[in-house]
Amino acid sequence: MSVKVRFAPSPTGLIHVGNVRIALMNWLFARREGGVFLLRVDDTDLERSTKAFEDQIVEDLHWLGLGFDERFNQSDRFDLYEAAREKLVATGFLYPCYETEDELDRKRKLQRAQGKPPVYDRAALNLTDADKAKFEAEGRKPHWRFKLSGGRIEWNDLVRGPSHIDTSSVSDPILIREDGSYLYTLPSVVDDLDAGITHVIRGEDHVTNSAAQIEIFEALGGKGSAPHMAHFPLLVGSDGEKLSKRIGGLSVKALREEEGMEAMAILSLLAKLGTSDPIEARADLASLASELDFSKVSRTPARFDFAEMERLNAKLLHEAAFDAVVARLRALGIKGDEAFWLAVRPNLSRLKDAADWWRLVEGPVAPVIEDADYAAKAAVLLPEGNLTRESWGAWTSAIKAETGRKGRDLFLPLRQALTGQNHGPEMDVLLPLIPRETVLARLAGKSI
Repeated sequence: MSVKVRFAPSPTGLIHVGNVRIALMNWLFARREGGVFLLRVDDTDLERSTKAFEDQIVEDLHWLGLGFDERFNQSDRFDLYEAAREKLVATGFLYPCYETEDELDRKRKLQRAQGKPPVYDRAALNLTDADKAKFEAEGRKPHWRFKLSGGRIEWNDLVRGPSHIDTSSVSDPILIREDGSYLYTLPSVVDDLDAGITHVIRGEDHVTNSAAQIEIFEALGGKGSAPHMAHFPLLVGSDGEKLSKRIGGLSVKALREEEGMEAMAILSLLAKLGTSDPIEARADLASLASELDFSKVSRTPARFDFAEMERLNAKLLHEAAFDAVVARLRALGIKGDEAFWLAVRPNLSRLKDAADWWRLVEGPVAPVIEDADYAAKAAVLLPEGNLTRESWGAWTSAIKAETGRKGRDLFLPLRQALTGQNHGPEMDVLLPLIPRETVLARLAGKSI
């Protein structure tokens, strides 16, 4: 079988870590199997969908490295959905219902009061042509439901294992609203059939819909036409609560532009969350694809910990080669060379933090000098000529011999004078980056 999967976001908002996790699993599966990754833009909600959100979704996917092989918009395919509607009506699978929402709500409340599940009673199947004409004359417009078989639908879920749902326990799903607009289900099935989707990989919030969708697949495409399915447990916060309250801050755009996260930090975390694999930084998507194994996915919700992503982010930066980041450093206004990068990268949690350390080199720095006499003695003892990595050890040894200072009392005043900071990059690698005349000026208390 030639594998083909899809990621199907709605352009009604920004994609966030929950969306990305599903996109990533589809992408990794396609790459592992040598298959096709399709981007399907679910924009049938014409009022809420925007081109700006669609463009942002595409930009975010490319930034993450999740390029797609094919792409289409549902808004261009209404003729296919109409043809499917006509087929389902003609074959008796799709039937009109005229109950209002208030009437349906009263039915559900009565069923609950009687200890029954709130399943639609299919009263609309008993309507005569005269009944329908009467409702139409009253100005009512029907919504359309798919008639389920009432049988037991089984499938082997690639994550959850053998799964089943008795369709007698669920209501016939509404596929078309009173205003003629389509709910998610019918266009999704039509598109999956038309595109030849072989595997549907998504969140477990869709599990209860799977049986109905399998029956719709078979009503439109025949027995065995439904794709294989894999339902991943949903993400929760590190406290076990839903992420919905802070999901806006976990959009890809916010993580990139506001939080300064590396794409592979996000992907390394999301690929391993809720699995038996350790969460470790990976330098590329190829590694994650080779390690993908649905059998390692837990059935319990996956806990998303922002601090864990920050740890991975720092790890990736600490191992990044200068050539891999130089263009981004230049975009931040950092003119430093490889020596500068190697000096500061162990202290970075975000790449943008390198700009703070570049200011220590280029200035201006406001020196912190509590003992001017000590700073003056240090200036006199500064090694002659160009400063090298060995200069720091020679300099501090000379100062120690002259003043008797050692430890924190020896080193901290020098750091404060040269950087204005109490901590930062190792001074033996930072000192050679600062011009000798700048070192002397800062020891003299000059902001330079």
